[in-house]
Amino acid sequence: MSYDVIVVGAGSAGAVVAARLSEDRSRRVLLLEAGPDYRSGDQPTEMASANVFNLILPEHFQKQYMYADLMARRTKKQDHRIYWRGKGLGGSSAVNAQIAIRGVLHAFDRWADIGCTGWSGEDVLPYFNKLEDDPIEAPYHGKGGPIPIYRAPFDRWGNVDMAMRDSAMAVGHPWHDDLNAPNADGVCTYAINSRDGRRVSVNDGYLEPARSRDNLTIVGNVTVDRILFEDKRAVGVSAFVSDEAREFHAASVILCAGAIHSPAILQRSGVGPQALLREHQIPVVADLPVGEGFFDHPYCRIELDLKPEFKVLDTDGRHTNCCVKMSSGVAGGVPHDILYNAMNHGGVGVRPDSAQFGEAMVNLILMEAKSRGTVRISTPRHCDQPVIDENMLDDPIDLQRMRLAYRHLGKIASQGPLQRLANKMTLADTDLPLSWLDDASDQQVDDLLLEHCSDAQHGLGGCCMGPDGDEKAVVDLQARVRGVEGLRVVDGSIMPLDCQANTNLSIIMVGEKIADDIRRWR
Repeated sequence: MSYDVIVVGAGSAGAVVAARLSEDRSRRVLLLEAGPDYRSGDQPTEMASANVFNLILPEHFQKQYMYADLMARRTKKQDHRIYWRGKGLGGSSAVNAQIAIRGVLHAFDRWADIGCTGWSGEDVLPYFNKLEDDPIEAPYHGKGGPIPIYRAPFDRWGNVDMAMRDSAMAVGHPWHDDLNAPNADGVCTYAINSRDGRRVSVNDGYLEPARSRDNLTIVGNVTVDRILFEDKRAVGVSAFVSDEAREFHAASVILCAGAIHSPAILQRSGVGPQALLREHQIPVVADLPVGEGFFDHPYCRIELDLKPEFKVLDTDGRHTNCCVKMSSGVAGGVPHDILYNAMNHGGVGVRPDSAQFGEAMVNLILMEAKSRGTVRISTPRHCDQPVIDENMLDDPIDLQRMRLAYRHLGKIASQGPLQRLANKMTLADTDLPLSWLDDASDQQVDDLLLEHCSDAQHGLGGCCMGPDGDEKAVVDLQARVRGVEGLRVVDGSIMPLDCQANTNLSIIMVGEKIADDIRRWR
């Protein structure tokens, strides 16, 4: 059977694109997903839990709903370690921390400043409003959208949440009721995509209501090998369905496989850097910088060895509710580039001793990193994962901001409200005490960060969007792949710059915006 459009990937963008395009009952949409196809009511209870560790730490869930063999190197001083990405309907929105923070509107203004006309804060705000159902009454919030926005009241916060709030305010951070308000900084309740204490993924919010449409076909357990081209026009995909080779044909193809696998599929298809394709003896269809410009949010933590009376015992206990946003003030940085958060536990009920992550944590995340990495296929085979080199903190401005922000996190952690919870505090995954920061040189802190920082699992870039003439651009401003026809990429890989927030809502927004473009210009 032939379709009007094939959507590859049922994650935060792909589910949105498939659901929105199939609203036109004359358009036949095929949605292919590498992981299992399941209904919302059939998902494991751990997937809906407020405690994300119930899902991401057990090995059997990692194998079924994530890519257990996907590895990434964070900095040049580190080895490759697991990179968590969701697999199955909902993609990473089904396995992430449920954080529902919008991209900063000024961040999108910077997109427009580099030539991405139509992507300014004013341009994208209607799509953020469209996707959400937020109880806050404000012109910059939406009602009735597929994704419910929830903010836990203080009586549902954990001990570390409350102490983080009080400690941050003690060093001068103001309280803010809504971190999704324009230009918001300060201490705030994390907004999450949740209803009645249970996760609402894009599978729940977008695909489940669309299931009854006879023009939408969903097929799970499909690994797409490559795009099929005829005279540089995409006409379908070659894939493996439970290890059986299949071809699916359509008038157009939309890649929504995410910032790791969209670049890999393109490269296997002959769309990518010419030298890389020739290395793997892949015929060149289009010589484009696919896989270049990849980035994530650098992350580092301080661990708390909690006193017994402050430990979390509820295995469904929410791991984080409190966050703090601020501006580093570093020359060359941008406003709103630092995010801190609290974690009440590191895997209660799953990791009894919490040995790897500590019993609790306070964390630092750097937004709008300038360092860029790569995603490259390791072989031409679909079953082999690509090589991810994030190259974090390679830019000196990133390292300077991270160092200053980590020292400031130490100042927050040294305040009484957090101190009273812990027998001791240690830095990152070392045995270094919190007091080490007081006397450490800048070089020593830099070395600590380069050796022990991680990422926030917020991969972006690799198929970057840009205007005509931009040599770094893989797609144009409507997400169409340059040099070919009938092919788009719609996911976090097209982001040319950061959104300065946890990425899920911004990727949903991208799906909403491009789907709207396609429907208007069909």
